[in-house]
Amino acid sequence: MADINEQILEIEKEIRETPYHKGTEHHIGKLRARLSQLRDKVLNQSTKKSGGGGGYAVKKQGDATVVLVGPPSAGKSTLINKLTNAKSKVAPYAFTTVSVIPGMMRMKSAYIQILDVPGLIEGAHEGKGRGREVLSVVRAADLLVIMSDLTRVREIEEIKKTLENNGVRINKARPKVNIEKKLNGGISIHTNIRQDLDNETIKEIARDMGIKNAEISINEKITMDSLIDAFSRSRVYVPAIFILNKADMGAVSDSFSIDLLISASEGVGLPKLQDLIWQSLNFVEVFLVRGDEEPSFKNPMIMKTNNTLKDVALKIGSDFLEDKKRAKIWNSGAKFPGQEVSLNTRVQEGMQVRFV
Repeated sequence: MADINEQILEIEKEIRETPYHKGTEHHIGKLRARLSQLRDKVLNQSTKKSGGGGGYAVKKQGDATVVLVGPPSAGKSTLINKLTNAKSKVAPYAFTTVSVIPGMMRMKSAYIQILDVPGLIEGAHEGKGRGREVLSVVRAADLLVIMSDLTRVREIEEIKKTLENNGVRINKARPKVNIEKKLNGGISIHTNIRQDLDNETIKEIARDMGIKNAEISINEKITMDSLIDAFSRSRVYVPAIFILNKADMGAVSDSFSIDLLISASEGVGLPKLQDLIWQSLNFVEVFLVRGDEEPSFKNPMIMKTNNTLKDVALKIGSDFLEDKKRAKIWNSGAKFPGQEVSLNTRVQEGMQVRFV
């Protein structure tokens, strides 16, 4: 592992010291592809070594899993205790939390699992501060709440860098690149969008990432880093909220992009944080109307904003979906009460649904 980390440092240094222009684009592309492969190798080895257990093999429960990420002693334990039924140990010194502490937050009809993990520090992928285990939990999250406090604002950037270097892409969409592998024939590039990268550079990066024969379709203007992400199997894309604790201690510089200031101990900002969590998870609450019942808010179901009524029926059960072709809707989304719509209709917050 030490040799791999030394290679990573050497390549990072060469990339920093190489001026970027058309003449060096090909070389830098190969360096970044190699750097990605080495980081993936470290990540894969770390995942195998972490092996779960020891308080880290936490089963995902509820409608979503939110992970609190931050440096030691940033107030994560206080926060989870305030938001949930957890009993995470609180003390004014680092590394109070040494394993994953789960809690369950009830919001509307949703059950949202919140995990308090040990503080993330530099060298996490090497196992420092139980970093390997923490990263494995982070990668499985539906949402990250990344927090520090007003005395350590800059550590937010360090956490983002650590996550980025370990294949976690925060608040980013997956690149619109489709790779269809073939048995032979080499690599073909298809795109209708003018790219800054030439086809030969794209092919060379693909080959360096282990792709020898494939049809590659690029459906957006893409950067070199995004292209490498598209070729890697180890990337995860996770939404995140950035918060600073201990708001009662002062103000934060405008140069830092923070979603919310809170005081976990005083409860300041926590209702807003709960709303942000709901919005970031893209949750909507729809209500099932059974048989000849009048529309009501008795039978809630948690769905996502991009779901359709077909997804609602499928969540009830595949057998239920078999003979359902249409639905009647009331309240949100309905042009008039009891409007009959197709199952391809998108769900909306507060929509009342009867399948017919």
